[in-house]
Amino acid sequence: MNDWQRKSPLDWETYVNKMVRVVALEKHEYEGWVLTVDPIFASIVLATFLENEKVSISVVLGHAVQEVKILKEGDDEVKQRLSCIFVPEESKTYSPEELKKRKNNLKTWLETNHIPVTEQGQSGRTLCVAGVLTIDPPYGPEECSSSNEIILSRVQGLIQGYLEKQQ
Repeated sequence: MNDWQRKSPLDWETYVNKMVRVVALEKHEYEGWVLTVDPIFASIVLATFLENEKVSISVVLGHAVQEVKILKEGDDEVKQRLSCIFVPEESKTYSPEELKKRKNNLKTWLETNHIPVTEQGQSGRTLCVAGVLTIDPPYGPEECSSSNEIILSRVQGLIQGYLEKQQ
């Protein structure tokens, strides 16, 4: 076990969002922004920003790490870019007003198409379709849940079609 692997997760956390140079076995060197460190194997996940908003991800296995040197602190912009790397495009955040509007529009559309729908939960954030399917915020096909696969598939298809017509 090397010195890097002996560090604690709290020690590794101090490297996150920082530009580092990692020297690994056989004098291989890697540079990039530390996205995270695997707490089990001490592997370092590095992100390098390329042209055209593209990102290159490298993983340096923990057992191969010989030295890690911090080159630069990340500013707020870098931290924001790093935090969004693995977030899908469609999972943008919605304000409470936008979520309410999406819920009400979907509920109205379902009712217009004679699909029974009610609001559930303390704040009424969850829509319940025919008592067998729920739709959570932000009210897309991925947020549907039901134990009945046939109903789940059909309602997801309906919502997908509805959302495509909205765009």
